[in-house]
Amino acid sequence: FIYKFSFMESIYPKLKIGEEMPKFYLKDVSGRYISSDEINKDIIVIIFWSNECPYVKAYEERVKKLQETFPNSQFIAINSNDDSKFPVESFENMVKISKEKNYNFYYLKDENQEIAKKFGAMCTPHVFVFYKKKLVYQGRVDDNRDPNLVKSKDLYNVLYALTNNMEIPVNLTRPFGCSIKWKYK
Repeated sequence: FIYKFSFMESIYPKLKIGEEMPKFYLKDVSGRYISSDEINKDIIVIIFWSNECPYVKAYEERVKKLQETFPNSQFIAINSNDDSKFPVESFENMVKISKEKNYNFYYLKDENQEIAKKFGAMCTPHVFVFYKKKLVYQGRVDDNRDPNLVKSKDLYNVLYALTNNMEIPVNLTRPFGCSIKWKYK
């Protein structure tokens, strides 16, 4: 198997394990702006998200369950998709979907896509876990969008390890899902 770098990977470097969480100030579906500086939980889970991606839809319930299972963690979904070409990714649809699906985490809009670029987000969902604002895990939620076929509960394992003061089993997995809808001039 030969890994081929995508165009986006050649432009936007990925965060490295141990690096600081990029700062952000983004609008939540509640209408309030959320600053990375105000999040004071030790464990922060950032997931790049989408309103329409079938992979994201497959993970919605699992992510909500993980937020419930690990209440000392702060989950944050960020939608960086270009809503000018893909209106389904609009802030208004984010509000609607988060209410319909009863999201128990922040859902933020990265209008100018700067945050996705800082993180090096490649797809939706793409997970970044920070402990005391330092990156400790990057990759996928788990290894299968079908919950009945999951063999490796990657994000669960990371959160369990952090919560129980254990070593993280795997720091990096390859995310899979829908590509981020980038704005091109």
